[in-house]
Amino acid sequence: MDRPPARPEEEPPPGHRFLRFVEVMGTLRRECPWDRGQTHESLAKYLVQEAYETLETIESGDVALLREELGDVLLQVVFHAAIAAERPEDDPAHFTVDDVADAIIDKMTRRHPHVFGGVEVSGADEVRSNWEAIKAAERAERSRAAGGEGHSSVLEGVPFGQPAAMLAHELQKRAVRNGFPPDLIGNDGGPGGGLFAAVSDERGRGRDAEGDLRAASRRFDARVRAAEAAARADGREPRELSEGEWRAYWDAAGPSDPPPEPAPEAGRPGMD
Repeated sequence: MDRPPARPEEEPPPGHRFLRFVEVMGTLRRECPWDRGQTHESLAKYLVQEAYETLETIESGDVALLREELGDVLLQVVFHAAIAAERPEDDPAHFTVDDVADAIIDKMTRRHPHVFGGVEVSGADEVRSNWEAIKAAERAERSRAAGGEGHSSVLEGVPFGQPAAMLAHELQKRAVRNGFPPDLIGNDGGPGGGLFAAVSDERGRGRDAEGDLRAASRRFDARVRAAEAAARADGREPRELSEGEWRAYWDAAGPSDPPPEPAPEAGRPGMD
């Protein structure tokens, strides 16, 4: 395996400040009453919140703020690892931040045999196919380790805690990628069936329903705010407007410019 070029002795390696961050987190767990009182369960909502704040920052294009938001996400990772490290070493729930790093290093190395092994690939499509095959083998191994027969669903590992449009998109994509007929994905007549079918239509056009819905929501937000500003400029409070007046200000605000069409989804491998 090729080694990276040697770095000058006076130049610290990338990631050296991360070690200091781990030390800070340890100090907080020992000396701050609030930090000391947290658990995996009490922190769960903050992990979701910080992830969404990071997403909003990316969508806004504020690269300077992105650095701060990524730090907040990293805090959650280190915080959870610090809590787990305090458990007895013979506790199955015990792990350290080094164990977290080892796990993702092992996964990325295993999932990229064309980089860290002797596998040759013709391009990104073959990388994706290899990735999915390796994931399937990993799921089968986990099934056997849990006492099963090594069989698992092609939908195994799709997290149901994600936003609904993303969940529908991922379930459909995973099924189709494994040979499920796309024409069987439609409105099943139950609640939400029409929305599920709409996600399929978007996906079939190479679109991301979650991203498109977020973009549509931002356009709606911008136009409502523009209508409100116009009303206030006329000395009117938006809450006092009649339906007809709302329509007039809405029409005057006009539709916001739609964002440029994104490139079709490239079929990025899932990160799980």
